[in-house]
Amino acid sequence: MKNCVDFDYVKNFMIDVFLNYGIKREDAEIIADVLVESDKRGINSHGVNRFKPIYLDRIDAGILNPVTKIDVVKETETTAVFDGNDGMGHVIGYKAMNLAIEKAKKYGMGMVAVRNSSHFGIAGYYATMATKAGCIGLVGTNARPSVAPTFGVEGMFGTNPLTIGIPSDEEFDFLLDCATSITQNGKIEYYARLGEDVHEGTIIDSDGNPVTGDAKVALKKIREGSAALTTLGGIGESLGGYKGYGYALAVEILSAALQNGIFLKDLDGKDENGNKRPYHLGHFFIAIDTNHFLGEELTRKITGNILREVRASKLQPGEKKIYTAGEKEYLIYQDRLKNGGVPINESVQKEFIELRDRFNLNYHFDFED
Repeated sequence: MKNCVDFDYVKNFMIDVFLNYGIKREDAEIIADVLVESDKRGINSHGVNRFKPIYLDRIDAGILNPVTKIDVVKETETTAVFDGNDGMGHVIGYKAMNLAIEKAKKYGMGMVAVRNSSHFGIAGYYATMATKAGCIGLVGTNARPSVAPTFGVEGMFGTNPLTIGIPSDEEFDFLLDCATSITQNGKIEYYARLGEDVHEGTIIDSDGNPVTGDAKVALKKIREGSAALTTLGGIGESLGGYKGYGYALAVEILSAALQNGIFLKDLDGKDENGNKRPYHLGHFFIAIDTNHFLGEELTRKITGNILREVRASKLQPGEKKIYTAGEKEYLIYQDRLKNGGVPINESVQKEFIELRDRFNLNYHFDFED
């Protein structure tokens, strides 16, 4: 398709741009891989759409360090605490989960808690690192405050994903990778780029009313604090909004309490004078080695059996298929492999061309023809 770019081609382009920003090649390759993996899975809100505005613009603004220096604050046989010094979150996350897996392989379980990090892309990337190694992976992160607690209207905590990956014997592992809010900032940003309206019930204003209409307007309201995202279950308690709220707070605590990190309103990216500053995000990465129980092969088989039995259950009238977590992302990847790779919208196309010309890079994209 004309508006698509081959996965490897777009990855190499981003690597070359990152190199021009002073990022080491090894780190640039990790970051680009995380971003492209998001688009492979159909999570358009967290892939190339965020390449410039979330990462490059923040480096330009001086609130994100292109050179990632990780300090090990504390380490035991099964745990570690990292200080990411406001470097690239993808690199920090990759190294944290690698260490958690290494510890799990030796001792059964490993956990790494991180402070002073930055946006690390999709949490599912790191959970998948664990499942590929035959481990169960759990990943969480806090984020800038934009989600209101149940019965509140003020953005107090982030979209705070709680991500779980479990190895299966299918072509895709079980992977639940989602925010604890109904939608996330990246999705609203994506809607704004495409000129789409927000979905009713996903955002609440300061008077307690649902926000509808233009995503650009909704995004501005969230940024200025006159609106907030709603937790899983929606506004109030009638549909279980308190459940999403509770999970979000659990992630907030685990992303700060173990590593002496900052939390809630302090994650807004502004100092006491309202000037931009690094976000200082916290993460946690847990790996559990299935071979320390009854073995990877058995775990994969039983997980696969459970998934297959659920998908074979009775369908709701009018529906064609039951999916299990990780399946849709796998199917999207297969489809995008056939149809040209990463779909690039017009806004991102302009960014790519500007970056290519700015650094005099030798790339030509199909969408230019």
